Amino acid sequence: MAAVFDLDLETEEGSEGEPELSPSDVCPLAESRAAGLEPVGHCEEVELTETSVNLGPERIGPHCFELLRVLGKGGYGKVFQVRKVQGTNLGKIYAMKVLRKAKIVRNAKDTAHTRAERNILESVKHPFIVELAYAFQTGGKLYLILECLSGGELFTHLEREGIFLEDTACFYLAEITLALGHLHSQGIIYRDLKPENIMLNSQGHIKLTDFGLCKESIHEGAVTHTFCGTIEYMAPEILVRSGHNRAVDWWSLGALMYDMLTGSPPFTAENRKKTMDKIIKGKLTLPPYLTPDARDLVKKASPQEHGGTHSQCLSPRQTLTLCPCLQFLKRNPSQRIGGGLGDAADVQRHPFFRHIIWDDLLARRIDPPFRPSLQSEEDVSQFDTHFTRQTPVDSPDDTALSESANQAFLGFTYVAPSVLDSIKEGFSFQPKLRSPRRLNSSPRTPPPEVLALRGIPAQLWPTGAHGAPSTSSPAATATTLEHCPPPHPTPLGDQEV
Repeated sequence: MAAVFDLDLETEEGSEGEPELSPSDVCPLAESRAAGLEPVGHCEEVELTETSVNLGPERIGPHCFELLRVLGKGGYGKVFQVRKVQGTNLGKIYAMKVLRKAKIVRNAKDTAHTRAERNILESVKHPFIVELAYAFQTGGKLYLILECLSGGELFTHLEREGIFLEDTACFYLAEITLALGHLHSQGIIYRDLKPENIMLNSQGHIKLTDFGLCKESIHEGAVTHTFCGTIEYMAPEILVRSGHNRAVDWWSLGALMYDMLTGSPPFTAENRKKTMDKIIKGKLTLPPYLTPDARDLVKKASPQEHGGTHSQCLSPRQTLTLCPCLQFLKRNPSQRIGGGLGDAADVQRHPFFRHIIWDDLLARRIDPPFRPSLQSEEDVSQFDTHFTRQTPVDSPDDTALSESANQAFLGFTYVAPSVLDSIKEGFSFQPKLRSPRRLNSSPRTPPPEVLALRGIPAQLWPTGAHGAPSTSSPAATATTLEHCPPPHPTPLGDQEV
């Protein structure tokens, strides 16, 4: 039975009207034991401490998780597959991202981006964005506990397939469109869309991961100037430092679409500077086997190029937001599809997505084109064995930061409300260098049977379609620029921009 106490701690001893209480009045059990009597029946003694009285939220730390496998390594730390061994969700499999504070605090931008990633993961909830379950810290490390996406990276599946059929690409691009649209509605631009940052859950649905390059508070009319991203997927306005907004994500989606359908990003070269030059002013060539809708969404001639105006492109029933001239890979952000006020809604209305029922897609009622073959929750077969074969060890936390340095991470700890629920889906973060698939600067040629199914006459098949892939000069491996300044000269001799 609960009791309510109203105690006046400042009452003087012996005050009038307040009788003194004997120990037996306060605790009859103590009087009974003093008389040599033991109580009849069960009686539990509870020590009143801060822990027993103020239970509060679950106390989370590294001790709550058992390390199972290494899933990836990066410049700032590691990612493990872990099992929860204490508290709620006992036995649940997660991905644990461990970051070293000492490396992060060396750069103010790195510190700001780390905090932004944690805040975004807490505030943004969407079916196609990875879910944060816990965040905590020790003296020298930061920990993010995320849902484990056991389907692996989209990069891995694209590398294995070479190219995707348009129906497959359409499904993934549509789910990504909804995720980007949700981020934009919250004033967040993503800025690092690429196959490595798109994961599949156990059912085959996509999840955006790695929010370290995101920028918050970019609403209509606001711009930012940070030089960041992965070169092959970066929009021209980032490269020329003219200021950018959410339209950069739609350029990246166009580059990703091109990559899915051809086997290579749209602009590649033997070094970073030449790749950047191509993005800024190079001519884009589309393979002949792309369908008209795909060609239109990737890049269609501007009104100036075909001699018309936007109004002349439209039938009386169309509106400006439906103009097919506004496509992904337009160098002018205001002409790019999604770059206007309509944002994701304009992209969703493009004929390329005509067969998508968006409400069903958001509710994940549409079956993905690929479902990972997994034997259990702990199955890591979709990840690189270079990492999964390593012994999982979270190295000792022996770095002591100054009090002022630790101030940067105040408020990092977080426990998601959803941890009390059963999370049915299965995140991983697996940083890696570009695969040899990226070393071919020409689009990969689909096999003859694919070209035949698409109705492409044999005389239009590109060189290599009859067997061996086309040969071309090697392209540089893609470079991720995480909050870094313009590239320095490389051994290949490219110039600083």
